[in-house]
Amino acid sequence: MATKKTKPSFTAVKSSAGASLTPWLGIAFIVILLDQISKITITRTFTHGEEKPITSFFNLVLAYNPGAAFSFLSDQGGWQKYFFAGIAIAAVVFIIYLLRKHAGQRMFCWALALIMGGALGNLIDRLAYGHVIDFLDFHLRGVGHFPAFNIADTAISIGAILFIFDELRRVNKH
Repeated sequence: MATKKTKPSFTAVKSSAGASLTPWLGIAFIVILLDQISKITITRTFTHGEEKPITSFFNLVLAYNPGAAFSFLSDQGGWQKYFFAGIAIAAVVFIIYLLRKHAGQRMFCWALALIMGGALGNLIDRLAYGHVIDFLDFHLRGVGHFPAFNIADTAISIGAILFIFDELRRVNKH
């Protein structure tokens, strides 16, 4: 009697609740990909500090940020690179744990996936260059410029907004 051979097949990573982590990891990967492609493009097109007006309120500019959001700790001696890299790695580990535990909660997982993709996008910069590459510059005439940021920062911000919205929605249900 011959035994039937089965072909190996790709199986999605499953959480403890049975929902797949694959879509959430895919979203994070897309954020990383878009972030890194945009940063490579801007660094090959611009010199550090070069600015190109696009509209009356938006410029493209190549800026380096060795600190965190709004250049927090950017004037330190370099230790902050490792500090922020450590925070990013710890956050990603915790996010993967949360995704495994709550993979069926769509908005919550969207938020986590966006935050994870953004954190990894900026972590790649810190490890590869020693600073984060920023290039999106919004401003109001006579008022000043908002600090330059990038696609990873945008994903983190959108993820944080979704996280807050999901939490408010959850609280209002109870």
